[in-house]
Amino acid sequence: QLVESGGGSVQAGGSLRLFCAASGRTYSNWCMGWFRQTPGNEREGVATIWSSTQATMYADSVKGRFTISQDSAKKTLYLQMNSLKPEDTAIYYCAAARMVRWPSLSQHDYNYWGQGTQVTVS
Repeated sequence: QLVESGGGSVQAGGSLRLFCAASGRTYSNWCMGWFRQTPGNEREGVATIWSSTQATMYADSVKGRFTISQDSAKKTLYLQMNSLKPEDTAIYYCAAARMVRWPSLSQHDYNYWGQGTQVTVS
């Protein structure tokens, strides 16, 4: 089970840190990702990390502003979001991909999803 927290409202230029707590297992050798979705739009991959090597990948829209990381126990996933823009407003989801052995921004690779946390930038 994946549970996100840390969302909220912030002014443009501000920062937020999202958390994704994994219960029931550790996510070593899994691909983990953060996605976001706005009404009427497809879910968009934002950042991803492969737990085994800590290799990461980012969407062009967030490169240099967002950082994905994972704690050493592989039980918590983070997304540090800096220099936030109004277009970053969305529901953010964390996800886990069991069979993927590389960073992936494709939602179709992911098996498990959290319930989402709202991020609003004004």
